[in-house]
Amino acid sequence: MDQPKLVITGMGAVTPVGIGVEPFWKNLIDGRCGVGPITRFDASGLPVRIAAEVDMFDPANYLPKSLMRNSDPFMQYAYIAAAESLGADGLPALPDRMGIVMGTSMSGISTIAQTQEELTKLSRKQVGPRFIPKVLGNVAAANIAIQKGIQGPSLTVSTACSSGADAIITAAMLLMMGEADAVVAVGAESILCPLVIYSLSNARALSRRNEDPLGASRPFDKDRDGFVIGEGGGAVVLETEEHAKARGAKILAELIGWGNNSDAHHVTEPREDGSLAAVCMEKALRRAKITPEQVDYINAHGTGTKLGDKAEASALHTVFGAHIPPVSSTKGATGHMMGAGGITEAIACILAMRDSVLPPTLNLETPDPDCPLDCVAGTARQQEVNICMTNAFGFGGQNSSLLLKKPSAASN
Repeated sequence: MDQPKLVITGMGAVTPVGIGVEPFWKNLIDGRCGVGPITRFDASGLPVRIAAEVDMFDPANYLPKSLMRNSDPFMQYAYIAAAESLGADGLPALPDRMGIVMGTSMSGISTIAQTQEELTKLSRKQVGPRFIPKVLGNVAAANIAIQKGIQGPSLTVSTACSSGADAIITAAMLLMMGEADAVVAVGAESILCPLVIYSLSNARALSRRNEDPLGASRPFDKDRDGFVIGEGGGAVVLETEEHAKARGAKILAELIGWGNNSDAHHVTEPREDGSLAAVCMEKALRRAKITPEQVDYINAHGTGTKLGDKAEASALHTVFGAHIPPVSSTKGATGHMMGAGGITEAIACILAMRDSVLPPTLNLETPDPDCPLDCVAGTARQQEVNICMTNAFGFGGQNSSLLLKKPSAASN
């Protein structure tokens, strides 16, 4: 039996370089960096005082009042991205045939940390009745389902920094199993709090370029010293091609392949040779029934950590050999958006195909000889793109790869 062809028909983005898909893309291509001093709380006593926050964000401009009061920032970003992806025309499928998959790494960790800090200071121990719903990962999807009337499958995946990409994969599996006609895949994260910053900085995972925030996130650069925490949300609507065409939807891209596996190696460190990440990419290629030579562009995971970037570069050489296509990491601009990154980076791939332009890797000034790649450094590059890959890797050895294809003229 032939498998249904899967397509993407909607997108939404909330990022440190722009709210909305088009502002996000324009600022990404223009080389804007979203990293700056932390403003969400007093970070003056912390070892790391920089992050990529969603700038100029006022939830009152986007959310119903009830959600403003009763939701964690990651839920708010998820809702806004999902609403943009679904558009103003209502659901793309019948309510009971419309699904939602949410991807998030740490759910409401910032609310948990803030609530515990306030509780410790109070003599009268009170915690608001909305605390639990504000921190549960699945409530982000529930809020969207309630507001939009989505009655089909609702799932939440938490696979560290590959959560967003795995949300797309899970949505694809629901469609292929016939469990839904359309699924919105959402990824969102907001982990900015002293608790998380202390832990990650003590693990030497974060950049400490506090005096140079714009230059702190340096994927594949010889002088990189860790990643920069980012936040935001992303969403895409997936459908079978048959369903999308039947309702006259504009097809933005085809999802032609994906891979997911585990390093089975270490809780926080990838395999140094990237061997299982390579297997993950090869799985995606096999599912897509294409050769490595057919991939025109790779949006790398590329966080800016010494070991992670080197392992990914090694994996890319294993898979693509002498035919590695141009590579960029948009985390130089957005920071590491955790669960949101897998989806916003897939959106960047779709727009790269649409506009025939590759987004730049900011701050890549001295290429690391241990990462010998054709990186799009500094400024965007004009190039036709028909097929692209995006990678997302996470703590625990999580590996995810997606393959996207430019829609043919006959598709629309």
